[in-house]
Amino acid sequence: MSNDSTTPSAAPSTAPLPIRTAHDGLALPAMGFGTYQVRGFAGAQAIASALENGYRLLDTAVNYENEGTVGKAIRMASVPRNDIIVTSKLPGRFHQYDKARICIEESLCRLGLDYLDLYLIHWPNPSQGLYVEAWQALVDAQRDGLIRHIGVSNFLPGHIDMLIRATAVTPSVNQIELHPYFQQTEQRRYDAAHGIISQAWSPLGRANQMLRDETIQRIAHKHGVTEVQTVLRWHLQIGDVSIPKSLHAQRQHENLSITGFELDEQDMHDIALMDNPEGRCKALDPHWHEEM
Repeated sequence: MSNDSTTPSAAPSTAPLPIRTAHDGLALPAMGFGTYQVRGFAGAQAIASALENGYRLLDTAVNYENEGTVGKAIRMASVPRNDIIVTSKLPGRFHQYDKARICIEESLCRLGLDYLDLYLIHWPNPSQGLYVEAWQALVDAQRDGLIRHIGVSNFLPGHIDMLIRATAVTPSVNQIELHPYFQQTEQRRYDAAHGIISQAWSPLGRANQMLRDETIQRIAHKHGVTEVQTVLRWHLQIGDVSIPKSLHAQRQHENLSITGFELDEQDMHDIALMDNPEGRCKALDPHWHEEM
């Protein structure tokens, strides 16, 4: 989710963001760069700008239709490939084993890369009943060196239990909708217990609405930071990996500048009260939502 805010930003901070580590040794910075709807030459320039501004984790997907854009941005930027963690995702229409394998290979071709650092199953699509088959394709692609680490997105605990029972391989990451309006406490607890990094898509929720929330505005004013920085600092303190998006270099830098202040116990309590079991952005419930 992109962001905008007019509140003065926090003083620039050079302190590095924490590193989140999965059970298999995967190490991710606490903030990455989302690329949903970032396309074309202008999109490549924005992603290259993010890399130059210090982002080292890029998040894309087959269904974003911008893997080529991400690959171009990597080639445009001065950051060495080995310093960049590139994530893509398998769509539901390719859950069959052979289709999944070809999809992974096509992702590499579109990105212009020899390997992917992280590859996720985008949605479990439970009515198809093929996500275990898709997971086996990811396991084998990892074995063959096409992917360094494998994970899932929008998977519930029962879905992940099925993967582990079938293959004895636990995902490194579970990318889930996660923001102050939908805090996913139980899912995050499950992920942590299994050594799975919880990664937050749509970390600002319905950004325009959330950034006008009285609680967020009051806390931002208290610390002299933007509303966006306030929410991203909350993500930092609950221990996930957020992947905000911004096309503007200044805001990209502001998003990373969240180590110079800390939300206190009262701030965290007040944000916890914003949680709502019906707080999803678009009612995309993994129990039944399917994305092809």
